[in-house]
Amino acid sequence: MKSVVEYFYETYGFVIQHTQWPCLQVGNQQRANYLPMEVCKIVEGQRYSKRLNERQITALLRVTCQRPQEREYDIIETVHQNAYREDPHAKEFGIKISEKLASVEARILPAPWLKYHDTGREKNCLPQVGQWNMMNKKMVNGGTVNNWICINFSRQVQDSVALRFCYELSQMCCISGMAFTPEPVLPPISARPEQVEKVLKTRYHDAMTKLQTQRKELDLLIVILPDNNGSLYGDLKRICETDLGIVSQCCLTKHVFKMSKQYLANVALKINVKVGGRNTVLVDAISRRIPLVSDRPTIIFGADVTHPHPGEDSSPSIAAVVASQDWPEITKYAGLVCAQAHRQELIQDLFKTWQDPVRGTVSGGMIKELLISFRRATGHKPQRIIFYRDGVSEGQFYQVLLYELDAIRKACASLEPNYQPPVTFVVVQKRHHTRLFANNHNDRNAVDKSGNILPGTVVDSKICHPTEFDFYLCSHAGIQGTSRPAHYHVLWDENKFTADALQSLTNNLCYTY
Repeated sequence: MKSVVEYFYETYGFVIQHTQWPCLQVGNQQRANYLPMEVCKIVEGQRYSKRLNERQITALLRVTCQRPQEREYDIIETVHQNAYREDPHAKEFGIKISEKLASVEARILPAPWLKYHDTGREKNCLPQVGQWNMMNKKMVNGGTVNNWICINFSRQVQDSVALRFCYELSQMCCISGMAFTPEPVLPPISARPEQVEKVLKTRYHDAMTKLQTQRKELDLLIVILPDNNGSLYGDLKRICETDLGIVSQCCLTKHVFKMSKQYLANVALKINVKVGGRNTVLVDAISRRIPLVSDRPTIIFGADVTHPHPGEDSSPSIAAVVASQDWPEITKYAGLVCAQAHRQELIQDLFKTWQDPVRGTVSGGMIKELLISFRRATGHKPQRIIFYRDGVSEGQFYQVLLYELDAIRKACASLEPNYQPPVTFVVVQKRHHTRLFANNHNDRNAVDKSGNILPGTVVDSKICHPTEFDFYLCSHAGIQGTSRPAHYHVLWDENKFTADALQSLTNNLCYTY
């Protein structure tokens, strides 16, 4: 046995001064390696890949966020500095790298017409450059919030301010087309962030006790959060979703004080969707004019897996799947989440079977649940499935396709023998290094206010795969920095979409939420 202090003195002649300080863990989870802090130096310029807090993210974005013109200049400058012409390895392999950006053909898809409620002054709306607002419009299906409560976790916000904010929000919801009671079930209550679980459960219980005498449900919880709230937001959502089963809407302190009309209108749109309303629908969907969607009942899935940050070695990955629950509108979505193995990209619970002591082999899973709820909501079995899968890297395309397409097939077959609706499986990537720039940055017809390419820009030649079905689509308007177009790669298509039909559908769907 030997103390760390003795060991370092005998082996290195190093006298440890701060014997009270904790050690640094410089190994990994399998083989830990502890060193005293004062014998370590951190090599500068290393990439830090662990989780960042809000302030760090803001500071990072301020540095890395560049307007398209600056970004383009930087890219060209970097290639120039890399001097590939003089590179002996490039010469040896006969590789030539152009110093100009590749010039590609692009098309700009038109925005879809959106339908609002007939009682509003504007019944239909055509978005301009990826933007539109709710002025003179009412939600096409306004939801109902009869019973709600408010909990305030911000020390700066007095109860009277919270009540005033909630009243203004309820008014905005009513103006936008919802039915929203201005009075809460219980008065707003203030609480400390560290008591989040206790306060949520107690207040929920109190409200439910009051409502159950009248056989009513609690429709909404409005929560006021501090501007920098760390893990509070996540804790709150977890408790609401998994313990209490209540719809929640969070608002930051800075917005509560400012109370701008635009903010309130945006929050009203979020609340309406959460309580089961519809903000808008595509005019083409109601008039049954969407190719390969309108002709027969079609369900649209979206799926993604979120992995923990490096350094969080034991946290699970979280898989989320949403699916449309209305047809022909395709605007309402139901979502399911489940935890799975650490850093596992394949979604484990799309389809699963287990042994029940009474019923024998039972099947279930996310796809089956969503197909059943689609049928319940619409009265139809889906006769087509379109599956948008986010966040799969190229190296995993076919592994994910094989596993997940198989899960979709099994889920369908478990509902009814020989039930196999045709499937289109599309992988969507946002994390890639392709950026698209307008040919002429000063052409007002080619760029939006932020200097970015126009929303609806599609590129499907030259920089795409020579034989497979893929395209870049930038469906959104730029706000700051350089827009990142989404890359869509169709891995499987039994619905036989033309490129035009799938590009147009994908662009239009971006306007429904």
